[in-house]
Amino acid sequence: MPLSLKAKLAEATDRLTAQICTIPSAIVPQVMAAAGSDAVIIDLEHGAVDYASAHAMIATTQGTTCAPLVRVAKNDPAHVKRVLDLGAEGVVFPLIRTADDARAAVASLRYPPNGTRGFGPLIAQSRWGTDLLGHREAVDSGLVCCLLIETRDAVENIEEICAVPGIDLLVPAQFDLSTDLGVSGQFTHPNFTSALDKVEAAANKAGIPLGNAALNKAQADAYFARGYRVIAGFDILWIRAQAAEAQSWTKEA
Repeated sequence: MPLSLKAKLAEATDRLTAQICTIPSAIVPQVMAAAGSDAVIIDLEHGAVDYASAHAMIATTQGTTCAPLVRVAKNDPAHVKRVLDLGAEGVVFPLIRTADDARAAVASLRYPPNGTRGFGPLIAQSRWGTDLLGHREAVDSGLVCCLLIETRDAVENIEEICAVPGIDLLVPAQFDLSTDLGVSGQFTHPNFTSALDKVEAAANKAGIPLGNAALNKAQADAYFARGYRVIAGFDILWIRAQAAEAQSWTKEA
């Protein structure tokens, strides 16, 4: 299957899913892909996933339309290069604070002369069915850049960040952002809601799709009503919620 998520994100009316995989198992993204997920986000920032597991998790999406993205631990070309060379279709960048951070993220995804990525897709060519020398031309324009907005600095600089060409998706990460604002987990606090309003307004003005975490249909509907295009869940939270639900069945009415 060719790279497809960037094209889906460009369709203004499409609503998409991107399940976050923190468990180091190829079975998890395989199941998510089989369920029809538009993307999986393999988590190298907060999850237990190492590079060998990440490769297996990326590979297991082959033959589906589910895009394998990777959340790297740091906005660093060395981290980005490695996951792209494992076959990732895009990268989720944490802790973007400035327009310079955003420009560096975009550049790290692309080969020269469009960016700064080093050449070595020895593994990625198998994931995408390319030959070694043809890989650059086949994938360079289709890789997805997703930025996480997690700090007050990012909110203050959001219009400049959104003006950077090459951003495909913006996610105001509610847990980190509320914590950095000093109102951790208080998603109705005025400090958080005003920051979220500012991020949403800047993204909408720039025509950049928005995404966020939704763990039930009511949350998803609320985000869609605000114009968000992508909703995400967490493998470990889905499992825990279902296990707790099953446990409730053992209690007397």
